[in-house]
Amino acid sequence: MRGGNDGVIGRALRDPIDALRRLVGGLGTATLALLTAMGLVVVGVLCLVGVGLPLLPGALATVRAVADRERGRLSRWGEEVISPYAPWPSGWSARLRAAAADPATARDLRWLATHALFGFVLGLFGSMLPLLAVRDLTFPLYSWALPPGEATTSVGLPADGWTGAAASVLLGVGWVAIAVGLGPRMARLQARPGRRLLRPHPGVDLSARVAELTATRAAALDAHTAELRRIERSLHDGTQNRLVGVVVLLGAARRALRNDPAGADGALEQAQSAAEQALAELRAVVRAILPPVLEQRGLGGALAALAAGCAVPCRVSADVPGSRPASVDATAYFVVAEALTNISKHSHARRATVDVRQTRDRLRLRIEDDGRGGADEESGSGLVGIRRRVEAHDGRVTLSSPPGGPTILDVELPCVL
Repeated sequence: MRGGNDGVIGRALRDPIDALRRLVGGLGTATLALLTAMGLVVVGVLCLVGVGLPLLPGALATVRAVADRERGRLSRWGEEVISPYAPWPSGWSARLRAAAADPATARDLRWLATHALFGFVLGLFGSMLPLLAVRDLTFPLYSWALPPGEATTSVGLPADGWTGAAASVLLGVGWVAIAVGLGPRMARLQARPGRRLLRPHPGVDLSARVAELTATRAAALDAHTAELRRIERSLHDGTQNRLVGVVVLLGAARRALRNDPAGADGALEQAQSAAEQALAELRAVVRAILPPVLEQRGLGGALAALAAGCAVPCRVSADVPGSRPASVDATAYFVVAEALTNISKHSHARRATVDVRQTRDRLRLRIEDDGRGGADEESGSGLVGIRRRVEAHDGRVTLSSPPGGPTILDVELPCVL
């Protein structure tokens, strides 16, 4: 019975906190939606005077970006909201025609107007509830320092004397009650337009998205199988052979102890050396599976260690607060390690930079060098493996490497899996 009560109490405390986090996140996307709506109005006015039409595709692309951010936020708090967009064509006129023909554009604009107004109001009010509650609950602690006649509650009511202080505390309790009782409902109300308008229309064909997910999952399985084969090959060709050598040398040493004790020392020394080499190779295999430096020093420190061992002078800039799934950090480490290996072997670069940033639910990596350029995925430089690993996380890889350089590898990984 006690466990059931603890569960009820825990849920009663957890739900308002989750609701507050959702409302604050919704306030962020609502602010972006409000700014984007204002920008659309400006572009619309410019279109009326004949100079805003080239700006319209960019404005619609901004709407898509804001809507995608809201899709990501909603997906973290419930059922995934899949993006319904078709790929953008090249050229502003083609993009404008594609946006006009895409049914998702009208639904995005409806969501934008709704979220910029009601989502902003709900998010702002929900975010202020804890501040209002703390302000009124602690009012008796500092009310004595206020000048006479200026002591008021959060809603502007006079709060002089003990009666006013008690009224302020009761008002603070009321704010807490609103946050606990109505906070989750407000969060659901704020999310409702996005869940209704930002999901694909029932008539939209999602076969392309399904095919993409199938391909990325197949690539993940291929990458996993290749990794298992690499580990098996490393153990079979390296460590196992070393251990066989140790067994043979120990057998020789045992025979030498019976027949020539003085000669046994050399066989034992060779066996010890072979065992140390086998241990070193085994450690290398283990580190390749999940580098211990990631756990010991975090992603930033691990990437700094990679850069320190690079043959080309490399500078690392990492801003990765908080924690991420271990598979995301391991993939980021693999990407940087493979990229720096390519730079050392093929680029003839004088310097390289690695920039890693985490913004909310995305980890972005940018590896750049000033080498000769011309990198492509057909040359067997490991870029295919990078793409497979990243796409297995629903991430994105962009490579820019014109002849003469520079080579820039941009990678984006979702931090919520």
